[in-house]
Amino acid sequence: MTRVLICGDLVWAHRECEDLFQGLAEVIRMDSPNRSDFFANLQPGGKYDGIVGIYRHNISADQIGIFDKELVSKLPSSVKWIAHNGAGYDQIDISACKERGIFVSNTPGAVDDATATTALYLLISALRLFAHAEQDLRTGKWKSSHRAGAAHDLTGRTLAILGLGGIGLRLAELAHAFPMRVVYHNRHPAPHAPAWAEYFPAERLDEMLAGADALSVHVPLKKETEGLVGEDMIRKLKKGAVIVNTARGKVIDEDALIRALEDGHLGGVGLDVYPNEPEVNPRLLQFPNATLLPHMGTETSDSQKKMEIRALTNLHDFLTKGAGGDLVPEYRK
Repeated sequence: MTRVLICGDLVWAHRECEDLFQGLAEVIRMDSPNRSDFFANLQPGGKYDGIVGIYRHNISADQIGIFDKELVSKLPSSVKWIAHNGAGYDQIDISACKERGIFVSNTPGAVDDATATTALYLLISALRLFAHAEQDLRTGKWKSSHRAGAAHDLTGRTLAILGLGGIGLRLAELAHAFPMRVVYHNRHPAPHAPAWAEYFPAERLDEMLAGADALSVHVPLKKETEGLVGEDMIRKLKKGAVIVNTARGKVIDEDALIRALEDGHLGGVGLDVYPNEPEVNPRLLQFPNATLLPHMGTETSDSQKKMEIRALTNLHDFLTKGAGGDLVPEYRK
């Protein structure tokens, strides 16, 4: 029987996994304690020999590391599909997969609501300085250090969204309800964008930044987006603007961000992601106007179950239809 590998255990979708693959494929669970054991068991005669598809969760990196070029090169030639659980897939070397004829899917859509509501929380807290107020309350200071002049309502403010994909669009819908003015920048106009979301192309990006009260970052981490939000972009924001990041930590130049907090150019930040997770730059902890979360974007049972089912469904569809429905963009160029 066809064999598939669960790489990073399931938490919420055990029954759905059984239903999807019963009579279709033997489901093998990856239980290697380390990378060398994983490589050994990929060899002919090993317990992972002959697998044709892999369900992958980032937690598997704790045992076997990321799916870099070395790991991808060790996969049996029988492997043709990697169904990644997550919207971001920077832990997979897509170029190495393409060279080996392996397709990769992710789980867009399943993460949109949970990540967008995380961004909304960070946006509200950054503009209203709620994190600082809570810190004061917990230390018995009530609101003695709160400065109303530094806090702002969302109503009537301008939210700039860098990357209007599924998460960015869901945040736009939530922010529009206040209402906030919503503007966005993509490489091309988003075909699904509502009429009230104003598009700013590259030649008008500076104009968008200059008019923004808040910039929310929703671009994937790739070589070309590392440090995308750098000194130049940050300084083009109006003084007192806030930045929210629920994408990936390395998309923002952290040193430039900290400098802008230190000299007051930024009025605050709301961060759920960091360049070297789980480590957090201790300098960020010193800013009372920084709302910081430990990568909580999809940390709900509802979203995680949706993500597991969607990734498993992509693997199922590969086996039954020849392809999953969420092929990552690099294969669609």
